[in-house]
Amino acid sequence: MAVPKQKQSHSRTTKRRSQHKLTAPSYNSCPQCHSPRRPHRVCPTCGFYAGREVVAPASSGHDHDHDH
Repeated sequence: MAVPKQKQSHSRTTKRRSQHKLTAPSYNSCPQCHSPRRPHRVCPTCGFYAGREVVAPASSGHDHDHDH
């Protein structure tokens, strides 16, 4: 089994860990309504994807009925 011969320095450890970070999600503008949306996903504002309407757009912020 391979075992390190020397202790790895703090400098080398932090250089390696400098790549372990999250990146902010990318956004593109929707070709229909020009609002920001994630790439390869249905637009939450207008409901279009690939030039056609896939889902009806959400009107009031939530999509369920209140029956009281």
